[in-house]
Amino acid sequence: MPLKVSLVSADAEIWSGEASLVIAKTVEGEIGFMPGHEPVLAILAEGQVRITQTSGTKILANAQDGFLSMESDELTIVAGNAALIA
Repeated sequence: MPLKVSLVSADAEIWSGEASLVIAKTVEGEIGFMPGHEPVLAILAEGQVRITQTSGTKILANAQDGFLSMESDELTIVAGNAALIA
């Protein structure tokens, strides 16, 4: 069962969908999430969020000033500023 991922900024949803792997930077360092990961609540550090979709396609985004929450294979990343990298 894949991760359900939602990346939102203060004013818009940046990306949502299913992923097999998400790597994000927190104030304590980089953390990777795969299906079955234990619950986590962490403060987001400025940096890239790397999302690998279930199809293998990779999505890159910049995110800062926020937090992330992982519970029951649902990862929510809420950032004050976030944008996809073309």
